[in-house]
Amino acid sequence: MSTSYTLIKTEYGKRLKIDGDLPNGFHGDQQNDFWLCPLDEQNAAALRRALPWTAPTTVGLRKSVGCGDRLGLATPGHILAVRESDIFPVFAQQSIREMLRAGRSAQNVLDDATWGVFEMDYQSGFGCDADHLKNTDVIDQCIAAGYIGFTLDPGEYVDNAAQLDTLTGLQAKFAALPWENLSITPENLRMRYLGNSPVGEITDEILLRAACKYSTAIAHVRHLTQRIDSHMGSKPYDLEISVDETDTPTSPAEHYFIASELQRLGIKFQGLAPRFIGSFEKGIDYIGDLDVFEADFAAHARIARELGPYKLSIHSGSDKFSIYPIIYKHTGEYVHLKTAGTSWLEALRVIAMYDTPLFREILDFAVERYPTDKASYHVSAEISKIPENLMDVDLPNLFENFDARQVLHVTFGSIMSDFRSRLYATLEANEEAYKAVLKTHFDRHIAPFQA
Repeated sequence: MSTSYTLIKTEYGKRLKIDGDLPNGFHGDQQNDFWLCPLDEQNAAALRRALPWTAPTTVGLRKSVGCGDRLGLATPGHILAVRESDIFPVFAQQSIREMLRAGRSAQNVLDDATWGVFEMDYQSGFGCDADHLKNTDVIDQCIAAGYIGFTLDPGEYVDNAAQLDTLTGLQAKFAALPWENLSITPENLRMRYLGNSPVGEITDEILLRAACKYSTAIAHVRHLTQRIDSHMGSKPYDLEISVDETDTPTSPAEHYFIASELQRLGIKFQGLAPRFIGSFEKGIDYIGDLDVFEADFAAHARIARELGPYKLSIHSGSDKFSIYPIIYKHTGEYVHLKTAGTSWLEALRVIAMYDTPLFREILDFAVERYPTDKASYHVSAEISKIPENLMDVDLPNLFENFDARQVLHVTFGSIMSDFRSRLYATLEANEEAYKAVLKTHFDRHIAPFQA
C-alpha cells in the first residue's frame, strides 16, 4: 500500500494523517489503518524528507517577494496571491529580533512554512530567509533549523559619522581600518578606486568617506560568510547583505564601493539592501519626493546591473505602493520585495472584523504600549490622531489610518505576550477570512511587479 499524506482538522487541532505504515522519522497515534501525527518539529523534518517540495530551495536571481509571517499562520494566504503571479515567494522569513518578540524560534518559522505549503499543496517552490543576522551564534541556530537563505546585517559596524567627519578625522579613521581582515593595503585600495568609475569620478574624499563608513562592516560580513561556508560546505545557499537599518542613506558611490569590495573578497551574494533616500517607515507608504527617489534609485539599479547582476532588496517594503512602479521600472526581474509586519496587520484586521471586543482591548493596549515599544523603530505615528469612538462596523477602517497602522505594527511583541491564546483562537476560527484578506492585500503588492 502506498503512503499518502493529508492534513485534517480534529477536535485537537490540525493533524497530519498518514495512511498505511508509519514511515521512518514520523511519530503519531495509530487509528486503525492510519496514523494521526502532530504538526511538530520532528514530523515537519520527516515531511520535508518525504516530500521535498515542502522544503525550501534556493531563490537565486529570480524576482522574489519575502512574505514575512509573525504568527506562523499566513503562508496559505500568501500562496493564494503568489500562485497567480510570476514572482518567486520566500515564505520562511523572520528576523531574530522579531522571533524574540513573537516568542518563536528559527525552527518554528521554517516548520510553520512547511505545514502551510503542504496544506495548500503548493509544489512550485519557495525560499527561506534567516533575516537580519548579526553574529555567528544566530547563524548556527538558523543553519541547524534547515535554512539555506541568509540576510546578513552588519549595521552595528557602519560608521554613520563618516558622513560628516572632517578630512583629518577621516584620514585617522582610514588608517585604523581592519586592513588585515580586508586583505588589502590602504595604498592598494586607493589605486583600486580613485579615478573614473560607473558612478563618476571617485575622489580621495569620496573614497575616504565610503571606506570609513562601510569597511569595518564589510570585514564583519566576511567573518559571517566564512561561518556560513564552514557549515554549508558545497551546499548552495542564498545570501543578501543589508545596510538598510542605518542612520544615513547609501549613496550610489558607497553602493559601488560596498558591492565591489564584497566581490573583491570573493563573497557571492544575490541581493543587496542599501539604505535608500526618503523614509521607509513601518506599515505605511513611502515618505519623500518621488522624483528625487527615482533619480537616486535608478543609479542604484544601474550599479546592480553593471556589477552583477544582483537583486536590489527593498526592506520595510510592504505598503510602499507609490514607489513600486518606479522600482520595477528600473530593476525588472532583479528585485526582492521584503515584507513582514503587513501580514500581522491583516491578522488584526480579521480580529476587528470577527471579535470586536478583543480588538478594542488590543487597540487600547497598543496605545498604552506605543511610547515604549516605538523606541526600536523609525516611526512617526501620533496617538492623538487615531480616530476614537468608532462603531464596530468601522473598526476595520482603522487599517487605512496612518497612525493606527503604525501603533498596531510596532507593538506586536507586547500584544503577542498579553493576547496570544485569544488572538490565535480567533484567527484559527476564521482562517478562511484571514486567507482572503491576505490574498487581497498581497495582490496589491505583487501586481506592480508583473510584466
